[in-house]
Amino acid sequence: MRSPAPSIATAVGTADPSSGPGTEPAAAALLTASPEPLWIQASNVIRSEIDKGALQPGTRLPPERELCAQLNISRVTLRKALAKLVEEGALSATHGRGWYISGAGTATEREWPHTLESFTETARRMRLVPHSRVLRAAAQPASLDEAELLSIAPGTPLFHLDRVRLLDDVPIAIDISAVPLAMAPDLPAVDFETASLYQVLLDAGLNLVRADSTIESREVDPVDAPYLDLDVGKPILLLHQVVLDESGRPVLSSLVKYSGARYRLRTSFTRQPRFDRTAP
Repeated sequence: MRSPAPSIATAVGTADPSSGPGTEPAAAALLTASPEPLWIQASNVIRSEIDKGALQPGTRLPPERELCAQLNISRVTLRKALAKLVEEGALSATHGRGWYISGAGTATEREWPHTLESFTETARRMRLVPHSRVLRAAAQPASLDEAELLSIAPGTPLFHLDRVRLLDDVPIAIDISAVPLAMAPDLPAVDFETASLYQVLLDAGLNLVRADSTIESREVDPVDAPYLDLDVGKPILLLHQVVLDESGRPVLSSLVKYSGARYRLRTSFTRQPRFDRTAP
C-alpha cells in the first residue's frame, strides 16, 4: 500500500488562519519576489523537497488543486513545472492516478539508447510509461522518394504511421514511419496508441538488426510546435532512420522529430590502433 499523498506546505509556507487579517501566504511571497518564471520556481520548490527526502520515492503528490493552492499558481503553470520534473526523471505521471516521486535509477537507465531500441523498450528501461497519439495510420502507395529509400517499386502499398510519442504523458517526439504493407499485412488493424511498432514487426517474423541514421537540428515550425508543447522556433532534433533486417533489406523508414530539450543521444567513438611500420 502506498503512503498517503504528502503535503509540500512546509516547503512553500501557507497562510496561517490564526495570524490575523492581512497575512499573505508565504508561497505567494516566494513565487512573486523573484524574476524567475513561476513554473521554474514551483519546480525548484518541489525538487528541493525531493532532494531533502521530504518527498520519498513512490509517494504521490497532492492533487493538482491542492498543489495550486499551496503554491498560489494556476494549473497551467503547475503542469509546466511538473512536466519539467518528469523530464528530469524526478517525477512520473500515471494516467488518471496522479504524479508520483520517481525512484533514483541509474544514469544508464535514464539515458536514450545508443543501440537499436524501440521507443517502448527505451521507456520501460527508463521506468517511464510510453503512450502515443496516432495522427495517421493508413496504407498508401509509395512515392518515388519512399520507394528509393526502402528499395521497392513506386506505388507499392506502404503502411504510414504518424504518432506523437509521450513518456509519462509528456510529449517527447513526433514519429513518422512507413513499412511495406506486404511485410506485415495486419498493421492497419493494430491499435498503436499503446502497441509498439517494433514489437509488431518482430511478431511478424522480421528481424530488425541495424539502423542507418542521421541526426540534424532544426527549429520547430508552427505545425509541429503544438504537438510537442513548444514555442515556434525552439530547437528540435530530426532523426532519420532506415531499419534493416539481417539480409540488409530495408524494413522500416522513420523520421522522428524530438524536442531538443528532452532528447540526448549517448554514443562512443573508437580509434583504430596505429601500427609502426618501421618496427621489426
